[in-house]
Amino acid sequence: MMYVKPGKITSINAGPEDTSKLSDVTDETYGNLPIHSSLDCVSQKDEIFFEVVSIDEAVKTVRSIAKQTGTETIVIDEADGRVLAEAIISEEDIPGFDRSWKDGYAVLASDTYTSSENSPVILSLKGSVIMGKAERGEIKSGECMYIPTGGQMPMGADAVVMIEYSEQFNSKVLIRQPVNLHENVIAKDEDFSAGTTIYPCGFTLRPQDIGVLASIGRTRISVRKNPRIGIISTGLELVPAEAIPKIGEVREVNSHLISVFSHRQGAVPVKYGIIRDNMEALLKTIEIACNECDAVIISGGSSKDRNDITFRAISKIGKVFIHGISIAPGKPTIIGQCNEVPVIGLPGHPASTFMVMTLVVVHLIQAMKGAPCQHIYKKTIKMATDVRSEEGREQYIRVKIENNTATPVLGKSGLLNTLMYSDGIIHIPAGKEGIEKGEEIEVRLW
Repeated sequence: MMYVKPGKITSINAGPEDTSKLSDVTDETYGNLPIHSSLDCVSQKDEIFFEVVSIDEAVKTVRSIAKQTGTETIVIDEADGRVLAEAIISEEDIPGFDRSWKDGYAVLASDTYTSSENSPVILSLKGSVIMGKAERGEIKSGECMYIPTGGQMPMGADAVVMIEYSEQFNSKVLIRQPVNLHENVIAKDEDFSAGTTIYPCGFTLRPQDIGVLASIGRTRISVRKNPRIGIISTGLELVPAEAIPKIGEVREVNSHLISVFSHRQGAVPVKYGIIRDNMEALLKTIEIACNECDAVIISGGSSKDRNDITFRAISKIGKVFIHGISIAPGKPTIIGQCNEVPVIGLPGHPASTFMVMTLVVVHLIQAMKGAPCQHIYKKTIKMATDVRSEEGREQYIRVKIENNTATPVLGKSGLLNTLMYSDGIIHIPAGKEGIEKGEEIEVRLW
C-alpha cells in the first residue's frame, strides 16, 4: 500500500488482507439501484495514513490531476453553461454601421450649440430614416432627418437630438437642447471591432453570451464535452432513498446530492449504486467507473480508522495524494487517482459531502472542462454575532442571511438541517481569532 503526496512518497506497512471470511459478492436490486452486500474483514496490521492539508493544497491537487475532456461542435441554442474550446473572435465590426440609440432627429451637432428652451434652433426636415434599408440619406448644415432607435445615421449627421427635446411643425423642427458630437450615436465598431477576441478559450457561456454569439454570426461553436462523473455510495447501513429503512438503516442520500451538484456544474452524473463495504465489489466498481467516466466520487468509507475501505481500495489499484483536508465537516476526504482518472473519497455525512463538493470538487469539474470557477457567487455582509475560531485552524462556517446580516448555523456534521437552513459559508483563515459582530465578511453563496 502506498501513500503518494506531491513531492514525496511515503510507504505504509500493510499486512496481507484476511480474505478467509469474505463471502461471495451478491447483487440485490431496489428499483434501478444495485446493492453489493457482503462483509469485508480487514487485517489488524493495516495502518491508515492520515495527514491534513489546507483547502488551497487540495484544490491545487485536484486541478493538477484533472484531464481536460474532448471537444464537440454544438449549436448556440444548446450552449448555455458550456465551456468554449476555442477563442471567439469577431470577423467584422458590430453593429457594422453608425446607428442611433434614441428616437429623435439626426443632426450636425454644431448646428445645435446655440439652442435652448427659450431660443430653439430651427432646422429643415429632410425626411425620415427607414429601418432595414441600405440607403442612408444625407443632410447638410441646417437640416435634419427623423431617426428611430437603431436607425442608420444619414451621411453628414454626427449626433441625434432626442425627440423630447424637439418639436416638429410641418417641414421644420425646433431643437430646444444642444447635443455633443456623437451624442446618442453608436459607432459602427463600438460593440465589437473586427479582429477583437470577444471570449477566450475556457469561458463558460451564459444566456447573454448566446445573444452576443448570434450578433457576430457564430451559430455553431466548439465546446468542451461535459465530463462524466461516476458516483459510488458505500456503507453497510444504506438503503435506497425510496426504501423504508429498518432500525439501524438509513436512506442513501449522497448519490442524489452529488448527482444534482455535478449536473449544476455542467457534468454528467453516472450512478453505480451502493457497495456495502465489500472490498472486492468496490474495487471492481471503481475500475468499471474509471473506464467509463472522467472522474469518480466515492461517498462513505473515508474515515480515519481501520474501516477506511475507500482509502485501501484506491491505494490498491491506484495512488492517494491526500487523505485529510483542514475543514469541518469534511476532514477525512481522500484525493487519489486510479488508471489516470481522479478518484475522490468523501465522508458519508451529507453535510460533509456538500461542503467538500462546494470547496474542492467544483474545481475538479471545472478544470476538466478547461474553465476557471467563474460562477462562484459571493456577497459582502455584516456578521450578526461574534464568531470565535479554533487557534491555528482554517474554518468554514455555514451561515444564514437575514436582515442583511449573517448568522452562524451550528450543528453536528451528520445533520441535514444545517444545509437546509444555511445560505452559504464564510471562511476564517488559520491564525485569525474570529469575527466580531458587525464586521464585514464575504459569504460564498450556495
